[in-house]
Amino acid sequence: MTRIFASLLVLVTLGFAPAAMADEAPLSRSDVETIVREYLLANPEVLEEAFAALQTKRQEEAAVARTASLELYRDALETSEHGAVLGNPNGDVTLVEFFDYNCGYCRRAMDDLDRLIEGDPNLRVVLKEFPVLGQSSMEAAAVSIAVLNVAPDAYAEFHDRLLGGEGQASEDVALQIVSDMKLPRDQITELMRSDKVRDAIQESYEIAQALGLSGTPSYVIGDNVEFGAVGYDALKLRINEARCGATSC
Repeated sequence: MTRIFASLLVLVTLGFAPAAMADEAPLSRSDVETIVREYLLANPEVLEEAFAALQTKRQEEAAVARTASLELYRDALETSEHGAVLGNPNGDVTLVEFFDYNCGYCRRAMDDLDRLIEGDPNLRVVLKEFPVLGQSSMEAAAVSIAVLNVAPDAYAEFHDRLLGGEGQASEDVALQIVSDMKLPRDQITELMRSDKVRDAIQESYEIAQALGLSGTPSYVIGDNVEFGAVGYDALKLRINEARCGATSC
């Protein structure tokens, strides 16, 4: 139907017409607009078909662009100095999570990640700070990155306490955890204002923009990107695909 309609539009736009109209004067712009309007009113399903085709085309184009971006940013995703590594640092599959300390879905997804790490001794997890929920999230991320650099062995516990805590994460809340854990607060506070912290957050923003990530949590596993808290089963499926090319290994 759409192809026929498109062909008719080409003919009338060029001043031609079907055989029954061959002896009539060329159609004016107003005539063409009237024909198009009447056709669409009589066949509104054409608009749905065209919109669906446009969506499919855009999704395909986005997928192609995302694949290219994954290759371009692979090292920054998986081996950058700015990412915290959990699980097996030498694992055969890397799962990258973009998260925000004030993201409720990230908090609920903690159990999924813990379960994956506990059940898969060959899984490597990289955490990328992606503070998108306001100034308090930015502050919490700055403290977290500073902890990673000053006291890397304490990072996992700090991360769990801050992400798993109640209420809003902020600089004050994060620094209180630093004090409770007896970490070197002065060093951490000093590093929070450094280029190192800004570079880490900027790297996450740059990668997220290239991959079309707009919220948290988001995951990158092999050549697949998952948006949102998709759950344990979906993440496990992607891990299996990355590891052995099938949904189960």
